[in-house]
Amino acid sequence: MTAEATLPPAVREAPPPLSCAAAFAFWLKLGFVSFGGPAGQIALMHEELVERRRWISERRFLHALNYCMLLPGPEAQQLATYIGWLMHRAWGGIVAGVLFVLPSLALLIGLSWLYMAHGNVPVVAGLFYGIKPAVTALVAQAAWRIGGRTLKNGWLWGIAIAAFVATFALGAPFPLIVLAAACIGAVGGRWAPDRFQAGGGHGSARAGAGPALIDDRTPPPPHARFSWRRAGGVLAVCLGLWALALGALAARFGWDAVLTQMAWFFTKAALLTFGGAYAVLPYVYQGAVDQHQWLTGPQMIDGLALGETTPGPLIMVVAFVAFVGGWSHALFGPDALFLAGATAAVVVTFFTFLPSFFFILVGGPFIESTHGQLRFTAPLTGITAAVVGVIVNLAVFFAVHVLWPEGLGGRFEWPAAVIGVAAAVALFRFRLGVIPVIAGSAVAGLAWRLATGT
Repeated sequence: MTAEATLPPAVREAPPPLSCAAAFAFWLKLGFVSFGGPAGQIALMHEELVERRRWISERRFLHALNYCMLLPGPEAQQLATYIGWLMHRAWGGIVAGVLFVLPSLALLIGLSWLYMAHGNVPVVAGLFYGIKPAVTALVAQAAWRIGGRTLKNGWLWGIAIAAFVATFALGAPFPLIVLAAACIGAVGGRWAPDRFQAGGGHGSARAGAGPALIDDRTPPPPHARFSWRRAGGVLAVCLGLWALALGALAARFGWDAVLTQMAWFFTKAALLTFGGAYAVLPYVYQGAVDQHQWLTGPQMIDGLALGETTPGPLIMVVAFVAFVGGWSHALFGPDALFLAGATAAVVVTFFTFLPSFFFILVGGPFIESTHGQLRFTAPLTGITAAVVGVIVNLAVFFAVHVLWPEGLGGRFEWPAAVIGVAAAVALFRFRLGVIPVIAGSAVAGLAWRLATGT
């Protein structure tokens, strides 16, 4: 008896062809409910697309996911773009990718305005007093999670420790650390290949969901077949859009203007996000806080908290960074602060996500031409190990600024320490989700501030 014969009659046949309207409705809904970071977002897409709707088979889903995991950028958003492209050509991918980000952008613009306009109100200040130590615990959990999946031997532990020391003690720039780790991984992959093989990470395919609209044996549609002509066209369009937008900003405001420098900086950041948003946050901090001074360190922590509590990819924290920078620099004068912040947020979001669409629309046809299991390369394994050390440094930085807001010689914020420890216990021991931990910490911070009148 075949596997299909054991399925209920309703799932023995592939679902009917998918209309563009139905796909649009799903991607729009996904943009509003995609909480939980990349792991939660990928799990949600798997449940909806593979198990419930059967738009794509398990193996094809994992094949696309493995490719997205190799790319810089937010893998969940890229996966949505890939599946949308596979089902409905380039416009389907663009719609899926944009709708994955758009609700988060709108929410963050609203929350950023609330933060800048009313952040000193006691209630808002109390909420953020509790949220900040929770964010520190979340960053520590990210380091633990990525480290547990990556640091499988002494070589990789050594790379992680070296990256932490280079960042913490030497202040080495993030791109240099990425380059050094990639070089070590490339050399190590030749001399000790068994030490630089990444784990599977996403589980094996499960049978039983039934035939899918895009099944294991479904040939790639005509638009998903690789051709150098099509790849060259996509490259020309993406580079043209990037050059046109950056050139327009430079012509209108000048190369050294805030908006132009944001566009250039976040283009580079988009190409360095190997290992997820937590990996690139130190680079964003170095550029946005230390170099350009678009916002302060404590504001960066607050922005990460807002990013954790909104749907969409965590890298959307860059919209908060841009909003605060545009507002603080009064780009369009003191009477148009919201317009300045919102414009900066939109500009930065465009330049941050444009490379993701390029990678999918150019690389997708090549990936569809090979249905074998993709593997992480040795250089990427080295980079991921270094990312662990960089994230630990980020957690240390956040902890110092939260617990000693006036510097190490100032007062110690023991209530924040208590909230942070409680958040860590909730995350590590009881495995609570991000939203309950953030909400509980915010309430605790508000209660403390109201009780003490501080």
